[in-house]
Amino acid sequence: MDDNDRISRESGGSFENIMTDLGRTAEYFDSHAAEFDALYGKRRWFQKIIDHFFRKSMRRRFERTLAECAPLEGRSVLDIGCGPGQYAVALARRGARRVVGIDFAPAMIHMAQQRAIDSGAHSNTEFLVGEFLTCQFAERFDYVILMGFMDYVIDPDAVIARAVSLATSKALFSFPAAGGILAWQRRRRYQNKCHLQLYSRNDLEGLFAGIPGCDVTIDRLSRDYYVTVQKNKTAG
Repeated sequence: MDDNDRISRESGGSFENIMTDLGRTAEYFDSHAAEFDALYGKRRWFQKIIDHFFRKSMRRRFERTLAECAPLEGRSVLDIGCGPGQYAVALARRGARRVVGIDFAPAMIHMAQQRAIDSGAHSNTEFLVGEFLTCQFAERFDYVILMGFMDYVIDPDAVIARAVSLATSKALFSFPAAGGILAWQRRRRYQNKCHLQLYSRNDLEGLFAGIPGCDVTIDRLSRDYYVTVQKNKTAG
């Protein structure tokens, strides 16, 4: 069975339809890369007020991820859906031996590369334009992170399985929470732009129930769920 057949089987759809939807999502993020990058930059007072009420999940999952990737000195990290490189560069500057970021939006990767150069983290970072499920990696990583990525995935089972298989210590995920007016507002905002998937705790318990050799924790962080998959030493 080749990768195309495997992805189609695990997602319940045809490979062509999956890639069409991925292409639409990549196009959207490629054209809006600067807007997403600005969310992590300096903000005006009214933007800070908006962030406090609507985007505090982004800050909380960023801080949580930096804390979860410990110890970091000499370790490797794979950042899936790395966007403009905020996580990757922060982890590289904190002592990671090697950080690889992958994103299917070329404009995001260009920003990530420039951020690494500007911050002096270019020597231990690498950024790839590609689709995670079909990209071939020559190594496994101590930590695999997927922050703000599962929101747009149409085959979460396949992504989770591969992410966990590439991690030797931890795989870290964020998932947008279903329910409430903010989730409704976000679904309305994205309905004609790209695929958006929201999750309940029951959804996540089902998705992670069959992972052997791992300890899974699911925490609520404001508008998100944060999932930590800790590999047992015997799991490899």
